[in-house]
Amino acid sequence: MTRPSSDILIIGGGIIGLMSARELLKNGARVRILERQGTGRESSWAGGGILSPLYPWRAPEPINRLFAWSHREYPDWMAQLKAETGLDPEWQRSGMWVADGDAERQAAGNWMDTFGFTGQWLKAAEARPLEPAVRWQDCNPLYLPDIAQVRNPRLLAAVRQDVLRQGGIIHEHTPVTRLIDDGQRIGGVEASGAIYNADTYVLAAGAWSAQLAATDGGEPSLLPIEPVKGQMLIFTARPGTLNRMLLCGGHYLIPRRDGRILVGSTLEYTGFDKSTTEAAAGQLVAFARHWLPETTLTLEKHWAGLRPGSPTGVPYISQHPHRTNLYLNCGHFRNGFVMAPASARLLGELIQNRPPFTNAEAYRYGRSEAVPSIPGQPTPHGSGTCSHRN
Repeated sequence: MTRPSSDILIIGGGIIGLMSARELLKNGARVRILERQGTGRESSWAGGGILSPLYPWRAPEPINRLFAWSHREYPDWMAQLKAETGLDPEWQRSGMWVADGDAERQAAGNWMDTFGFTGQWLKAAEARPLEPAVRWQDCNPLYLPDIAQVRNPRLLAAVRQDVLRQGGIIHEHTPVTRLIDDGQRIGGVEASGAIYNADTYVLAAGAWSAQLAATDGGEPSLLPIEPVKGQMLIFTARPGTLNRMLLCGGHYLIPRRDGRILVGSTLEYTGFDKSTTEAAAGQLVAFARHWLPETTLTLEKHWAGLRPGSPTGVPYISQHPHRTNLYLNCGHFRNGFVMAPASARLLGELIQNRPPFTNAEAYRYGRSEAVPSIPGQPTPHGSGTCSHRN
């Protein structure tokens, strides 16, 4: 069975696929999304919603470029999305503590000067009145007041509704099994026993992107994306227990408006295994109880998701070098929500021949990777400053 054709067919309905669809629809395209599960139910749903790289001064410049652009767009976009859909994604500029001590001072200062963010180094005695439930001891944290967060499932629901409102078509539980390839172009995709045709195809399938790219007759080694498991916990607590996000040693606490506190996360290279483990739960519980020792925390849920890990964390946003009607928007690793508005804008500009807002070369599919390892793992100096890990 062959489905009616569309202008653009997006493979993947996570935050990147949904935002790409929204951007293209705004500019007049007919867009269809094929999603293997429910929209946003993989990495997008599983993440914490911090709208910043965990240590942005450690991230490559191309990540910070997309982050800074998205950071400027988020407030107006959230207000517009809420007005158009009636759904509140709970975006809030809650701010973030970075409790890794003075080891981060110089790099953080350089980053703030370069990208225009503000921050303040406080002594424990100064931080304590602002977060009385936190055990600061002799920690001298960096406070970043501009860092925001969002409640992932609620933002996903709002963007999905907005895509449908603009006339986009979404097929959920429709896994793509094959890209029909004639050697120069993609002639269609096969999914759930049907053939879907379009003028242009976008691969935004998260951790599954490399698998699908390998079926198109190209060189899978050009798309080095692998699943990286992250386990997280959520606790119930009294609202106001923690007012700002807290980061230390690669782990973090995220307070929600209703009092829930998310704790994350692990980095595990275990293929497509999404099982949770007692060892990871114990590690995350210990982290939470170290920083909030006198707080009543009731464990509510433990889950895992698969991030689309790429060698440097810099996503691929470009035309395929050998298939003229295939584009990519994938490989965002831990920063899908962080970079989603800018990634979608850049993809739309490339597909629709609009002037790009930034130099797209750094995001080209087939580029050389200057950094051989995936960023974001706790470094020795990053983890050593958290005394619960010593």
